[in-house]
Amino acid sequence: MTEPRLLNNRYELLEQLGKGGMAIVYRARDTMLERSVAIKVLREDYSHDPSFLDRFRQEAKAAANLSHPNIVTVHDFGLDHGQLFIVMEFVPGTDLKTLIKQKGRFSPEEAVPLLVQACAGIGYAHRAGLVHCDVKPQNMLVTPDMRLKVTDFGIARVLSTIRPEEQSEVVWGSPQYFSPEQASGAAPSPASDVYSLGIIMYEMLTGSLPFHANTAEELAHLHLEADPVPISEMLPDIPPALEQIQNKVLAKEPSQRYRTADQLGRVLLNFGNAKLSPALALTPEVISATQTTQAIKAAPPVARDLEIDWVSVGLAFVAMVAVLGLLPLWAWVISVLRH
Repeated sequence: MTEPRLLNNRYELLEQLGKGGMAIVYRARDTMLERSVAIKVLREDYSHDPSFLDRFRQEAKAAANLSHPNIVTVHDFGLDHGQLFIVMEFVPGTDLKTLIKQKGRFSPEEAVPLLVQACAGIGYAHRAGLVHCDVKPQNMLVTPDMRLKVTDFGIARVLSTIRPEEQSEVVWGSPQYFSPEQASGAAPSPASDVYSLGIIMYEMLTGSLPFHANTAEELAHLHLEADPVPISEMLPDIPPALEQIQNKVLAKEPSQRYRTADQLGRVLLNFGNAKLSPALALTPEVISATQTTQAIKAAPPVARDLEIDWVSVGLAFVAMVAVLGLLPLWAWVISVLRH
């Protein structure tokens, strides 16, 4: 693009921010509301392909129904001069993949707060009945003050339409990050997104992906059959509890992982508060506002670990004994009244 131009006589395209497989993203100006926005324009070579048109519309519809501080907001969807486009909030900063390349490794203190925010956004989508299906660091935008927002719901699946026995010959998603069940063409689930979050977690902590191969087929085989190098072999000082979490999210069987991103987020939040404080708990920017923490804590538990309050149990037991002790007295009173 050499000259700024308008879409629908409203959105002024200013500069190209990035280019993906099916779309180009621009920084733009909404001339009606006078604000900065990001606009994703479907590439011309895909504009006449029905499957890509459907994916593009699906992304707009899926994301437009999600309102969460850790998900990029969709403002508008339109068609101009034969080109479909999505108007989204403009998020200053860069994507998480770029940050990983620049930084190499993240310490647990740096990685866990970002992962908690990713879990909050994706967990909200799970509660809304969506599986993202393409969770990867390229689809996570991070602002300079370390706020994270999830984007690109282009291949998201509605949970109610997924049949457990379905099998697809076409494998959607990114081979470096998709789950074993996605690699085999089986039905995805929220646990599939959890696995992808586990790949991102491994990459952030070690600076390297757990699996490397030259082709998508080889990567799929590794996801299905191979175990990654234990994280403690590369990071001897990694907290054992964090390695246990890492191993669980990369389990081959979905039933052995945390079942939703909310559940993983709660586990990571508890780990951070217990092991990383005050670094995690006291820095304002480490978690995307109070809403993120509250959303994870308030999310309906799938398999919440039981936390027993023994003081309350003891008081309840004493009260029960007291009530039972009064039963003979009440029985005597009733018998006197009857006579």
